[in-house]
Amino acid sequence: MECDVCGQALWRWPVPPTAWEEEVWSCSWCHAATHVGGEWFEISRPPYLPMEMRWERAVADGLPAGVSHAFGVFDRTLCGIQETGMSPSDHWWLPEQENACGACRAAADVIDDRWPQAMRGEDARVSVARRL
Repeated sequence: MECDVCGQALWRWPVPPTAWEEEVWSCSWCHAATHVGGEWFEISRPPYLPMEMRWERAVADGLPAGVSHAFGVFDRTLCGIQETGMSPSDHWWLPEQENACGACRAAADVIDDRWPQAMRGEDARVSVARRL
């Protein structure tokens, strides 16, 4: 499957589908997500979000204290740290905070720049609803 934002190949998350048989596909280049199946959509493509609303803060026992890392979509931080049991928290990772990891901020900037301006509107990505 091809990313509708940047044209790169999508990567299927290696997790079992949900009760509604949903698959999640992500782009390793621009980090756009595409959900296939599910209860309400056959194809659901979440819209562009600014950096301060896109990334959740990473949580893991092995992460350094006092530094806030962004949880990436491939079970590692945006700066590449991978720890056993790492997960996203319920809180946003805010790149402007003083304790935000500089390497995560740099990676988030690069990823954000990969989204064409034309794909940043709320209706730029097309979701296809199931016909009942």
